[in-house]
Amino acid sequence: MNNNKPLNPVQKTIVGVQFLFVAFGATVLVPLLVGMDPSTALFTAGIGTLIFHLVTQGKVPIFLGSSFAFIAPIVKATELYGLPGTMSGLVAVGLVYAVISFFIKWKGVGFIKHLFPPIVIGPVIILIELSLAGTGVDMAKQHWPVALVALFTAVLVSLLGKGLLKLIPIFFVELL
Repeated sequence: MNNNKPLNPVQKTIVGVQFLFVAFGATVLVPLLVGMDPSTALFTAGIGTLIFHLVTQGKVPIFLGSSFAFIAPIVKATELYGLPGTMSGLVAVGLVYAVISFFIKWKGVGFIKHLFPPIVIGPVIILIELSLAGTGVDMAKQHWPVALVALFTAVLVSLLGKGLLKLIPIFFVELL
């Protein structure tokens, strides 16, 4: 599929259904992993997404959900400071994000690309995924055959799929 060619409505629907599976799962899983209420995460993700779409005037089709990057800090902060202290920290992080957002709006994204080149971003993503590997193994260990079929299905669809199929490996896993 040509990356410059827009998706037609049927393709958008298919990709959207896959994203629903991925985003909903992540938005519910993160709070469960850190001992928080998933309904709060779903509500705030919805409100955050609506605000984002209002601010960007709907130019970026995105859903703002839970971030796996915060699991370890949330767990540790909850151990050290309790849930109120952790929530205060999360509010502070949100304020820092807002300040950085205004700075990016003012200066543009060039300085971010300079500050965080791919050589920095890649290892950070790898570290996040490696920190989650234990959780994935723990969740899969009772049903290894199912987990392996899901993994191989996603990998094969990603590698061998053509066009739209290559974009929706999770959708195929959900069909299993």
